Amino acid sequence: MFITKARLVLARADLESAVRRALARSPVVALLGPRQCGKTTLARQVMGPADALFDLEDPASLEALRSPRMALERLTGVVVIDEVQRLPTLFPVLRVLADRPESSARLLLLGSAAPELVRGVSESLAGRVELVDMAGFDLEEVGADQQAKLWWRGGFPRSFLAALDEDSVAWRESFVRTFLERDIPQLGINIPALQLRRFWTMVAHYHGQTWNHAEVGSSLGVDEKTVRRYLDILAGAFMVRPLAPWFENVGKRQRKAAKVYLRDTGLLHTLLGIDAPDRLLLHPKLGASWEGFALEHIIRVLGTRDVYYWAVHSGPELDLLAFVGGRRFGFELKYADAPRMTASMAQARDLLKLERLLVVSPESKGYALDETAEVVPLARVTEVVARLRGSPFQRARVGSSP
Repeated sequence: MFITKARLVLARADLESAVRRALARSPVVALLGPRQCGKTTLARQVMGPADALFDLEDPASLEALRSPRMALERLTGVVVIDEVQRLPTLFPVLRVLADRPESSARLLLLGSAAPELVRGVSESLAGRVELVDMAGFDLEEVGADQQAKLWWRGGFPRSFLAALDEDSVAWRESFVRTFLERDIPQLGINIPALQLRRFWTMVAHYHGQTWNHAEVGSSLGVDEKTVRRYLDILAGAFMVRPLAPWFENVGKRQRKAAKVYLRDTGLLHTLLGIDAPDRLLLHPKLGASWEGFALEHIIRVLGTRDVYYWAVHSGPELDLLAFVGGRRFGFELKYADAPRMTASMAQARDLLKLERLLVVSPESKGYALDETAEVVPLARVTEVVARLRGSPFQRARVGSSP
């Protein structure tokens, strides 16, 4: 079924509402997410006709902000500064402006590089800024009927909305190249594009697996410190999600290395060289790709960063452990028909004292496995989590104020 842009604008209304609520209670709001995920479009929906927008990729905006206090101090309403991490010297000025008791202005900062932005926020805007996370489209926004398309193409709007699959593939390949050749150098990071692409491709091959700095460094001919730096860059630009391990006093030797996932499965498929949906179904990374797709959706539904994986060497493991309101939920992510309870799942549930174990699959119908475990279709995760919480469920979009 064709999905209209109007439907997607309506679907992102909850995100727009989150930004508006944040602006109503905080002098500064930072909307954080990867390049090309729709931050500017959303900001324009929030803005009124008299509000101002400064795009720091536009030479005219950069020129206007050479004297930032003069340019900003008389403005009222919503003042949007796009790609704010490109001008970190702005943060001390923004702190002064945010502290003016007579000001009616609200600052909406759009950033696509978390480390640079958060560093500036932590140093200059502590206690003044509220963070709102954003990514590409998710399953709640596009609808369950678009699940296969979203998994294959990923959530970046121009990739997902492309007229043809080959157009989506071309856009993603161009995105990867532009990200490496332009976006990374603009952050003041000097790494050869070819070297970083090789590294990013290696991360794609590790997708869903525990990360080994030494092994990757040996393959690239660099030391572990360099590997850590490369991974931090991709994680800070919202391209990669390192998933930390959880440790429990269970008397067993547990894994200590993080797992890594590409946050967008469309980019994962591009870096793996999978250029058509039918080829994905035959690829060795099929199960890992589904796992990452489901993982991102569940984390966004839960609205928490308090998530981990858990594994015992040569023993039971759990794909995702989430702490929500002091309660433990476990998630197993299975690309399989009619998944069943396994010994590993049962041991993980018992050792971790899970309140509920959810086995998430592409199935169209859910069913109980036993009293505390059930199979859940990915498209019904929001509904099931709401039921388990015992109250109407709304995804949390807002982060924390540092």
